[in-house]
Amino acid sequence: MLQKLTLIAALAFLYLTGLGGVGFLGPDEPRYASIGREMARSGDWVTPRLDGQPWFEKPPLLYWTTAAGNWVGLTDEWAARLPIALIGFGFLLFFYRTLEREFSPRVALSATAILGTSAGWLSLSFVAVTDLPMSAALNGALLVSLFGPQALGARSTGGREARYTAQGYLAGFLLGVAVLAKAFVPLVLIVPVFLIARGKRLRMLAACLLTAAPWHVLCYLRNGSAFWDVYFWQHQVGRFLSTDLGHAQPFWYYLPVLLAGLFPWTALVGLIPRALGDERVRFLLVFLAWGLMFFSGSTNKLPAYVLPLLPALAVALAVGLEKTKSAAWWLVACALSLVAVPLIAAILPDALNNGLSSVAWRGGFGWPLLIPVVAAAAAWSLAKNDADQEWSDRRRWAALVVALAAVASVAYLKSSAFPVMDQRVSARAFWRAHPEAAGACLSGVKRDIDYGLSYYAKRPMQECADGQRPAIVVRDGELRME
Repeated sequence: MLQKLTLIAALAFLYLTGLGGVGFLGPDEPRYASIGREMARSGDWVTPRLDGQPWFEKPPLLYWTTAAGNWVGLTDEWAARLPIALIGFGFLLFFYRTLEREFSPRVALSATAILGTSAGWLSLSFVAVTDLPMSAALNGALLVSLFGPQALGARSTGGREARYTAQGYLAGFLLGVAVLAKAFVPLVLIVPVFLIARGKRLRMLAACLLTAAPWHVLCYLRNGSAFWDVYFWQHQVGRFLSTDLGHAQPFWYYLPVLLAGLFPWTALVGLIPRALGDERVRFLLVFLAWGLMFFSGSTNKLPAYVLPLLPALAVALAVGLEKTKSAAWWLVACALSLVAVPLIAAILPDALNNGLSSVAWRGGFGWPLLIPVVAAAAAWSLAKNDADQEWSDRRRWAALVVALAAVASVAYLKSSAFPVMDQRVSARAFWRAHPEAAGACLSGVKRDIDYGLSYYAKRPMQECADGQRPAIVVRDGELRME
């Protein structure tokens, strides 16, 4: 119980603090936040609008959560990011509870620690984009489908058939929520579940349809074929087949992305063969392989697309860790990989601004190196004799120590990198420092900063005509007024 409470408290701290530590990043966050803010202001929760014009790129769930944040009085980054952080953290609680009943408390603790502190799940629980809500809802449907009576906390008094029926409807509802988060990709990813669902298929499909269809029908009735042309043909079929969006990558692209998304637990991939004796893990790996093949076959690839595959991978790693005779070296390798965090913190602002190829190392590692070194020593001390029955509980503490070291390392990254990112990557600090920018135009400002400036200006920023001043420009990688 102490281990569980410690992990939950650490994850709550990690997920629910610092959400306003840096302004909106990239082109998507400020754009989606603008749509959600406008939805709350207008009261139209059906047609998404950006700068007053219909915007059909994504379904409405993210816009609804941001609009709700604005409606209850939150502002800017907190209104957009807090709902996403709550979804990410809430899924981890459900994930733990499901695995605790289906596998064991030790597997539940390890899998939740792995997923909750992995670079992929953690980073996308911080930014207000669509990938995390879709991944949480889809994996909720997956877990309910596979382990439903345990996950639902059902009792025998309700009867087996009643539990089976409720399981199918709940899974379908969550699948419908996933569709409202990111359109029709979840329907493709869930195919392996449909192949084994048998009597639950119709219930799942019916609940999914009842959940997701009303918005699609209303939006089509209000906006006509323009909605379907953009929403489905351009941003579903087009993203899979067309090179026009500029995100084409090689077929093997997602293999290193998945490994990076597991950081700092990447070394545990070597333990997956030891988990293959478990039928449940084998099915989760089939789900993982199917999703990986689907995403790899797409012409356009972005790192966040494979986020829904991480929970299944975390379970496989946790079961492999459970079944290995000695976990000490594996956990030490995970702890020592955290030495990369100070480097990541140092180069992250430049990498976000100009890409990895342009970053330059500035400074040394310093005291943050103590975090992985101390964690590695503690994990080794706890797990070195855990093959003996009397030491079995120490493996759980060793895994928890590595997770806590990851929490501390990310807290350091936030405290050191976020202020720099706010000044150099986000448009927020510039906007606050230059009130005169409200009357300025843009000259050569790239798209992500354009959307950020438009969000904080609460209006679309315009490109400068020849010689027009005052102008917002980029000089030496920074925004300036001229």
